[in-house]
Amino acid sequence: MNALLTAGAGLMTGAALIIAIGPQNVLVLRTGVARRHVVSVLAVCTVSDLILITAGVAGLGALVSGHPTLVTVTVATVVGGGYVIVLGLLAARRSLAPSAMTITSGGIGGRWATIGTAMALTWLNPHVYLDTVLTLGAIANSHGPQGKWEFAVGAGIASVVWFAALALAAVKLAPLFARPRAWRILDALVAAIMVTIGASLIISVW
Repeated sequence: MNALLTAGAGLMTGAALIIAIGPQNVLVLRTGVARRHVVSVLAVCTVSDLILITAGVAGLGALVSGHPTLVTVTVATVVGGGYVIVLGLLAARRSLAPSAMTITSGGIGGRWATIGTAMALTWLNPHVYLDTVLTLGAIANSHGPQGKWEFAVGAGIASVVWFAALALAAVKLAPLFARPRAWRILDALVAAIMVTIGASLIISVW
């Protein structure tokens, strides 16, 4: 019973940290709507999340909390923020050129380019380390040697379920995006979100 409660706490905490509009979620949404490379992006996002959760629970969260300079590296934060802003500006450009957007493309490139983008959005985002490694790792370790792994199982389930559900919902919305106007609106929203996230990362170092 205690194991289920601990796993449930991990599931709720993991969901709270994952279910937020961020670069990863935006990419899953776009690939799902375009129906291109969805499985590849899901694999990158979920496997990366599981690796980060495991690292945090294994003790990296406690290590980083004792040495905060490991995650609050100014250069890494600025580079990550700048990368996200560039992606936002590319989305803004797409929103101004609707004739280039169709349901078969939706601004999504080739498989390996999309996988590379998913990797970069995951591993170059400082928030991932602060949320998944530090925060989740610290909370998990507070449940003790055995409980922290039960907590990790719950957090891992939350990650897998969320990304799969987001992609499925996006695929279901695909018919709506048969019209270029819908892509314009989506990309305008994506641009605003990306630029805001990137700017907040860069501003946070000052």
